[in-house]
Amino acid sequence: MRKVRDWTSSLVRLAKRHRDPVVVQALRSTTAATIAYVIALRLSPEPAPLTAPLTALLVVQVTLYSTLTTGIRRVNSVVAGVLVAIAFSLLVGLTWWSLALVILAALAVGHLVRVDEFVPEVAISAMLVLGVTAVGSTASARVEETLIGAVVGLGCNLLLAPPVWTEQAGASIEGLARRVRQLMLRLGEEAAGHPPVERAAERLHEARRLDHDISEVDAALRQAEDSLRLNPRVREGLLHRVVLRTGLDTLEICTVVLRVLARSFTDLTKRRAPEPMFSPQTGALVQELLCEIADGVVSFAVLVTTDVSASAEEAESRLAAQLRQTSATRDRVARLLLEEARRDTGQWQLYGAVLTEVDRIIDEMDTEHRSRRLLEELDRYTRAQRERAPRLTRLGDRLGAPVRQRRNREGVARRSVREGRGRTTARSCEGGEQA
Repeated sequence: MRKVRDWTSSLVRLAKRHRDPVVVQALRSTTAATIAYVIALRLSPEPAPLTAPLTALLVVQVTLYSTLTTGIRRVNSVVAGVLVAIAFSLLVGLTWWSLALVILAALAVGHLVRVDEFVPEVAISAMLVLGVTAVGSTASARVEETLIGAVVGLGCNLLLAPPVWTEQAGASIEGLARRVRQLMLRLGEEAAGHPPVERAAERLHEARRLDHDISEVDAALRQAEDSLRLNPRVREGLLHRVVLRTGLDTLEICTVVLRVLARSFTDLTKRRAPEPMFSPQTGALVQELLCEIADGVVSFAVLVTTDVSASAEEAESRLAAQLRQTSATRDRVARLLLEEARRDTGQWQLYGAVLTEVDRIIDEMDTEHRSRRLLEELDRYTRAQRERAPRLTRLGDRLGAPVRQRRNREGVARRSVREGRGRTTARSCEGGEQA
């Protein structure tokens, strides 16, 4: 056992040195499975109790939150399968039709006990137990090994803190913003030139493909949100989740509006063929406007994913300056588009649509608009938490002073959000609050 403890301590030191989530996850899984097997060798009557390391390996998920929920469901699934096998072993032996009945009954029981993705595990456990001779001893040993694996898996998540996936989610958000920027730059080049209809339609298809990128970023963000729940290394989990989620929502709206803008450009190309979409002067200014918006999208993503307070303030100041410049360019484009609409009255709706879509993107990235979104989401999360646990809320209200202090901190955070310092100051004011 001393060698095992020394080996475990070495793994812990190695995990502390390597903060890459993939490395940390591999070390945690290996440690949990090995410890579970060593313990099961001493406690289980089976000569090779592999159920314990298998359970520990499956229970130790990416996040502590999912580990807790997964461990409970997995133990339920195994116990349910064992009970089904014991019931059938007392009535019938192992034949092809009894095996079919066991599988059918186990799957039905799995849905009844609500083990979600572990419904097949109920049938697997039932088949393994039914297929052996000494059903009673094997059933109890399998339940015992499963409990050992689940307990060890939970314990490893408490001793070896699960990795936080916010950096990966932030990188995904920035990657999406840069892909949006590249498409905007291409649209700007075509607005200043004379593209064929086929090329304009190709840009529209590129804008539609961004929906797939959003789904991938959303999956990475959900993983990051789970890694922030119940994680002892995270002190501002709620604020981190709200900032990242609202940032992705804003980028999603921008991609939808960008798709509509590409649609407007395609329609303009078709209607004005063989003439260009805009006059040379207007096209050059539209290209400049789209380039400024494209840079603003990347700055917005950097602001959302920045953790250090000083860097966040710098990113916010840079974004505010870019949006002021973009608004000025937008006003110049509006005057030129008005002149274009007077010369070509048949296209005034499309010219107005282009201007409306540009306004929507600028408004979504505005710091005041973002501050309001943060405030609304914080209030919504707070209300939902109080509604889910009304008894704890009433108990907290009776504590008096500590609750008033917490509300004061929340009030300071919300005032900071209103003043436009949303992410940076609110993080320091909310410090210690768990999600």
